[in-house]
Amino acid sequence: PPVSLVGFAAEPAEGRSRMSDLLLSGEVRDGLGHTLHWIVTAIEILGVAVILLGVLVSTVWMARDLASGEWTRAYRSYRANLGQGILLGLEFLIAGDIIRTVVVAPTLQNVVVLGLIVLIRTFLSLSLQLEIEGKLPWQREVVRGDQH
Repeated sequence: PPVSLVGFAAEPAEGRSRMSDLLLSGEVRDGLGHTLHWIVTAIEILGVAVILLGVLVSTVWMARDLASGEWTRAYRSYRANLGQGILLGLEFLIAGDIIRTVVVAPTLQNVVVLGLIVLIRTFLSLSLQLEIEGKLPWQREVVRGDQH
């Protein structure tokens, strides 16, 4: 029988090369899975940080507008800025969910849960977009340059 060193067979399995045996070895898969887990965690932390930073910056800007006596502007600006921060943070969180489900743990249950999470977050994103701009993303006007 072929000798195996770290998942690398001396004789490749039928229809496979030695490289694919190495790439499919348990150690490589485990190492890649561990690395991707940390990448996903970092992306999710970044998403939460973006939301928190959005809340902080929006609140500071609102306080500035309130100090100048612009109450209506402060309210509208706060809602728009806060919404944009949440939208950006949600994009990072969705990216983390997709990577985790597709690469790290691609089970049917995780794919269904991902679908529900993306559906809910997409609804939230569209709702926030409508709230901020008063239009859905596909209703925006296309700005075109001079057409000579």
